[in-house]
Amino acid sequence: MYSRRASHSGLGHLPDVWGSTRAHNTPMNPLSAEQRKKISKRLSLHLRHEPQALSLTLERGGWVQVVDLLEGLSRQGRPLSREQLEEVVRESDKQRYAFDETGTRIRANQGHSVEVDLELEEVVPPEVLYHGTPAHNRLPILEEGLKKIWRHHVHLSLERDTARAVGARHGKPLIFAVDSSAMHRAGHVFYRSHGCGSPTSCRPSF
Repeated sequence: MYSRRASHSGLGHLPDVWGSTRAHNTPMNPLSAEQRKKISKRLSLHLRHEPQALSLTLERGGWVQVVDLLEGLSRQGRPLSREQLEEVVRESDKQRYAFDETGTRIRANQGHSVEVDLELEEVVPPEVLYHGTPAHNRLPILEEGLKKIWRHHVHLSLERDTARAVGARHGKPLIFAVDSSAMHRAGHVFYRSHGCGSPTSCRPSF
């Protein structure tokens, strides 16, 4: 286990902007699914896209100090305890975030738009990978191919069901099968994202 720094356990109640006001997290009073979702979106914003809004600087690997993140959120009127942060990280179905081995730093495992060296592992991909997207993206992708747009990489999934779930987040899903083996032979580089707790949760990218 890791040691804790700055529990922020005396912040009182979560304000309404996070969801319904509630007392701090205890074993008998966990966050609701809706509250975890709201907090996760806020973490995503600042750990992937706008760290400067909380006066954060992403270190190599995408890490930030936990105490700096919690203090930045508190300054914005969004107080969060260390225990609540741990709950959001632990309950994330897609393992979006991770603490380092000391527990003093946190990062988003993938999906960054800001410039940062994520220290991703280069891998040889399987024969086929899948990309899930909303159906309205069909024509642009057929005409222009898959593009990373504002992210670092194009994210792919090992299984169709995972890709379908990704595409369904913003409408009717559409799944593209990618001949990743042929792309690798042609010189495209593939990486494994962080937060791979099981083979189906790993999201290769290129």
